[in-house]
Amino acid sequence: MVTSTSYGRRLAAPETAGAATATCPCPQPREVPAFAGSGRLQWNVPPAPAPTESAPVSEIPLSREQAEVFAAIESTRQNVFVTGRAGTGKSTLLNHLSWHTSKQIVIAAPTGVAALNVGGQTIHSLFRLPIGVIADHVIDQSDQVRKLLNTIDTLVIDEVSMVNADLMDAIDRSLRQARQRPHDTFGGVQIVLFGDPYQLAPVPGDSDERAYFADTYRSMWFFDARVWQQAELRIFELTEIHRQHDADFKHMLNAVRHGQVTAEIGGALNAAGARPAPSEGVITLATRNDAVNRINAAALQRLSGRPLTAKAEITGDFGGRTFPADEVLELKVGAQVMFLRNDSNHQDGGQRWVNGSIGTVTKVDSTVYVDIDGDTHEVEPTVWEKFKYSYNPLTKKLKKDVVAEFTQFPLRLAWAVTIHKSQGATYERAIVDLGSRVFSPGQTYVALSRLTSLEGLYLARPLRPSDIIVDENVQRFMQGERAALTTEEIPRT
Repeated sequence: MVTSTSYGRRLAAPETAGAATATCPCPQPREVPAFAGSGRLQWNVPPAPAPTESAPVSEIPLSREQAEVFAAIESTRQNVFVTGRAGTGKSTLLNHLSWHTSKQIVIAAPTGVAALNVGGQTIHSLFRLPIGVIADHVIDQSDQVRKLLNTIDTLVIDEVSMVNADLMDAIDRSLRQARQRPHDTFGGVQIVLFGDPYQLAPVPGDSDERAYFADTYRSMWFFDARVWQQAELRIFELTEIHRQHDADFKHMLNAVRHGQVTAEIGGALNAAGARPAPSEGVITLATRNDAVNRINAAALQRLSGRPLTAKAEITGDFGGRTFPADEVLELKVGAQVMFLRNDSNHQDGGQRWVNGSIGTVTKVDSTVYVDIDGDTHEVEPTVWEKFKYSYNPLTKKLKKDVVAEFTQFPLRLAWAVTIHKSQGATYERAIVDLGSRVFSPGQTYVALSRLTSLEGLYLARPLRPSDIIVDENVQRFMQGERAALTTEEIPRT
């Protein structure tokens, strides 16, 4: 079942999209040949192969409700917000859209890592916007930017919950200005937003920025932007959870998500989490970076032998030091590691691991060998590509160029990881360590919802009512949506 509602002005009848002219596929990880080295892992990266226009062999098929949302995006020009609980397949749908759309599509995200993960570009880089509050300041646009923005059919924004209201309005103003359509929201571009406000929030700035938002907007959230009230927007909430299969655990997670944890639910979670954790093969999800670093460093130190170091190869300009994996990765035989990318290059098309799989290093040679549940797999370096969109005046189409590459093993030491970095990962077993207190809305929900079952949950300390924090603005927005919600049954076959 998928639920949808229209927001803002009443939607006109669906308009059939025009014929497509270009596709911007979302690239998959590219494996590179083995490297040689003694003690220090090193490699040389060959020139990147020509981009492929075909979808990966191991692409996950869409569920019925995901297919319905894809059809709504593809066959109309309606603006769409796709949301849903953790594990409902928002990322799967976005990836399918990037490969299979017939429209000229641009994918953007609020952070560099989020943009890398979806094969897109950061919002600030795409629109050439300054960092910080933009307010009503003049937005300067070069001819190149204007031509690019005039070529877009559909703008996709992932992790939209991290986009603040000021930035959302700046996107709207930029598109109206570049396309010379001052009276059309987003300049007439179809907007497709992905994200779950219950999981990630916009990051507050300094005291002056917080004061500006308090005086100008109802809240910092994207849904309180001025353009949100003007846009004809259809909201789809995916409801089919693919990560968990136990109905009781799904019910508990939903209660945590909405801040409706009863004494019975809290007791059940604490009872399950009180079991002694296994000594191996379990990851700790912690609230703070210092706790994670301390746990990983101590565990690595306890292993015998000297560590081997893999230093990432970086080409091009990443625009900072935020990378999708560790720039310097230290490994020992016996180290517990987590995979940072889905395996999409296995010869038979199957997946040997997924983002979040936990394994143990068994051998470090020209490549790394990792044991996952009794099966040993050879792991080679992976290339993450940073993209930039540009306008091709000859073809009058969008062009997607690789402007930087980051090559590293898709592994991270995984005795512990921050809850924030666990976003999007799936774990069979995990220790949830909330420390002295939870300091961010949705933090407990993100941690618990990484698990596939209640049987895999271990708590470093019992859950407290104060650990269940839901942003009141998110509650207001989502409850308002559900009050106007119409449920649409997907046809059964």
